Amino acid sequence: MARRSRNGLSTSFWFAATLAAASTATPILFGGDISRLVDSTLKGVSSNLKGLFLPGTSLSALIGEQRCKVYPGDANWPSDLAWETLNKLTDNRLLTKPAPQASVCYNGPLYDGAKCEEITATWNRSYSHFVDPIEMMSPVAQGMTCLPPFVFDSHNCTRGGFPMYVINATEPKHVQMGVNFARNTGVRLVIKNTGHDFLGKSGGKDALSIWTHHFKNIEYIEEFKDEKLGYSGPAFKAGVGVQAFEIYKAAHEKGRAVVGGEGETVGIFGGYIQGGGHSPLSSLYGTGADQVLAFEVVTADGKFVVANSTTNTGLFWAMRGGGGSTFGVATSVTVKAHPDMPTTASRFSFTSEKVGNETFWAGIRAYVDYFIPNADAGTYAYFTIIPNIWTGIFSFNMSPFFAPNKTLEETQALLQPWLTRLDDLSIKFDPNITHFDSYYEAWRSSFPLETVQKINATTGSRMFPRTNLETEEKREELYRNLRQSSENNRVQVHFNMKTVDPANADNAVNSAWRPMYLFSQQAVRWPVNGTAEDTLKRRQEFQTGDMQRWRDISPGAGSYLAEADRLEPNFGQAFWGDKYPQLLELKAKLDPYDVFFATTSVGSERWKVESPGGLPNENGKLCRV
Repeated sequence: MARRSRNGLSTSFWFAATLAAASTATPILFGGDISRLVDSTLKGVSSNLKGLFLPGTSLSALIGEQRCKVYPGDANWPSDLAWETLNKLTDNRLLTKPAPQASVCYNGPLYDGAKCEEITATWNRSYSHFVDPIEMMSPVAQGMTCLPPFVFDSHNCTRGGFPMYVINATEPKHVQMGVNFARNTGVRLVIKNTGHDFLGKSGGKDALSIWTHHFKNIEYIEEFKDEKLGYSGPAFKAGVGVQAFEIYKAAHEKGRAVVGGEGETVGIFGGYIQGGGHSPLSSLYGTGADQVLAFEVVTADGKFVVANSTTNTGLFWAMRGGGGSTFGVATSVTVKAHPDMPTTASRFSFTSEKVGNETFWAGIRAYVDYFIPNADAGTYAYFTIIPNIWTGIFSFNMSPFFAPNKTLEETQALLQPWLTRLDDLSIKFDPNITHFDSYYEAWRSSFPLETVQKINATTGSRMFPRTNLETEEKREELYRNLRQSSENNRVQVHFNMKTVDPANADNAVNSAWRPMYLFSQQAVRWPVNGTAEDTLKRRQEFQTGDMQRWRDISPGAGSYLAEADRLEPNFGQAFWGDKYPQLLELKAKLDPYDVFFATTSVGSERWKVESPGGLPNENGKLCRV
């Protein structure tokens, strides 16, 4: 058996193991020849370090039973020479201790007052963060250790939940090297695409991060056939770094549309599509994961493989809905392309300021009566209900009511019954119903830009099925619970939609998506400068209070893993329902040493981030439970 040393690991692995993996790999569409990993890249690496970069699982047994991942200061932390070798093997794409953006705001060698003012002005815009190798769009999950003082004064800047090393990957071999290195050393590994995950899955204290943002290739395939999936038609193959605004534009130029989220900067071929992914097109075509025809993936043992309906079928099943950062690192995804379509959208708002709270809520109650027919018609309504604790005023915002493949007249007919009831209540609004010639133009004009999550809030979610809406009694019960949450000062975000399954997809998507007609989120807030103890108490009370009320009226339903609370109880059932046992079996088979970990991911109950103050964030060591 190989022995560890302070400088790395020695090993008796054969290069033949790597050659076998290379010979069975499907040719890479985006990147170089995979054989370079074997007979060229490792040349010149000292014998006592080669074991750190080879594929397989044998070395993992050496570190598989230690309580925590390996961290700086531990005896087994890789040597500087090992990190330097990783840099060379990834074509000098290893970033060492990338500084948090807000470090320019604090005393030290990076202080720059003008730069601090610049980043503060745009801090809440997602465009300011996805281009950065470490920034996460959830400061709460990061640990709140380095934000612009105007946003939150952390008094100094520390790394908190940010990784220590980042591989700026542009080829599959870069990903392979990172996975092999993490597996064979025990260093914590995280995967970051855009950083959109609000649970903090793209971060980890002192981890090695693989940044996939620059896998940007897009290929249009006029005719893609998969008899087993029962699909024959157009498709797009895209690198996982491709974002919504990029693929939607590319699809539009081909007269097509693809299923993706409403947020324009989301990397929809990464965690979004692997977690299921709801879409403005879900009422017509289903979830993002339902569209997948194939993945190219680096697995936990360092192999680069294709996963589709006939090859690596277990991996293919799991990665379509089983969650990102769990079963492998995708480098490309092939998805169905649908015909472009004219689309109509409506944006409007009203408040309780002039009509009073009871009339305002009567307008909301009237809307609940139309959730079923609107979703059955294939629409996607994105709306918020926002309380103002200081004024007592409630606000409703429809942003937007989105009707793919609907004419202006058809959309007006769908909305008119509810709008007439609003008129009867003397609620003033301007429906602003607009028709667009294409899906892309409607999407680009209708949805708001995502903002970075607040510093003193987190969100829980629930999928309410049709049974919550089928009778007057059940609609009233749902309405009362939504109103109670608003009166308890919970900001709410809702999506009235369906997630159909036209192809009868067999994948890991939570079955609770299929009967759902309302996807609902509510947020808990706490004092910005509150203690860790008080913050944790409020978050726990939110779960046992307002969130439990929502669970109680929707027994057997679920939650969406990408828009949820890290404290969601029994998250396996909530996020995957009856598919969780099968996912656990596949996790044990595909990643027996837990190379991949993300909070609330499949199998993550075996681990815990030991954060200061006990708060649910990434600012602590990852250790076994």
